[in-house]
Amino acid sequence: MTGARRDRRVAVRAVGSAALLALLFAGAATVASARDDGARAGGARGDGARGTRSPAALHVPGADSADAGFARDMAVHHQQAVEMSFIVRDRTRDEEVRLLAYDIANTQANQRGMMLGWLDLWGLPKTAPGGQGPMAWMADGHPGHAGHTGPPPRDGSLMPGMATRAELDRLRTASGRDAEVLYLRLMTDHHRGGVDMARGCVRLCTVGAEKRLAQRMVEAQRSELDAMAAMLEARGAKPRS
Repeated sequence: MTGARRDRRVAVRAVGSAALLALLFAGAATVASARDDGARAGGARGDGARGTRSPAALHVPGADSADAGFARDMAVHHQQAVEMSFIVRDRTRDEEVRLLAYDIANTQANQRGMMLGWLDLWGLPKTAPGGQGPMAWMADGHPGHAGHTGPPPRDGSLMPGMATRAELDRLRTASGRDAEVLYLRLMTDHHRGGVDMARGCVRLCTVGAEKRLAQRMVEAQRSELDAMAAMLEARGAKPRS
């Protein structure tokens, strides 16, 4: 067992519900840091004597850009993954599933903070301008074409891959193996939708740091998809599609 995996295993056992819930707000420090960076960047732009410019000051995307759209939509998408991971942690004692849920909650809460921090840094709203629907930024110049190839949103879900309210309610009332299988299936759908969105950002976004984050999401979530398929098989189940 590697040291990192052993440390995570200890964390799953030791961290209480109150501490895990704090992950929902893990992005706060990132947002504050982004504001500070933005203030420094603004100072650099107005200080001809120093002649320095922050890389963050070089390019600010528009409110209807792919960069802003991806940050807004993926922040919402990630929030649900964090929520589902908190739910399943309390619905099963299986250490493997609890460890996966802990890793997903921790990673996606921090990534969500980064994306909200960028929106603050850019001075952009966290809701789409002009009443645009989710994922309009993936249209890629083709009217009426959503631009995504992943699973379509189910009735009642906000974006492709996201669970419906009814599905979240089912997860809250399930327990043991039933909760594990439902979580793994819902998170598989969630990751498939997330991977498709991240690939869209890799293709369409213009901010280098955001494109790199999106590519890391693709790689990490594809790896987790393989792991979840194996976990479902071990429980005599398969992904929903």
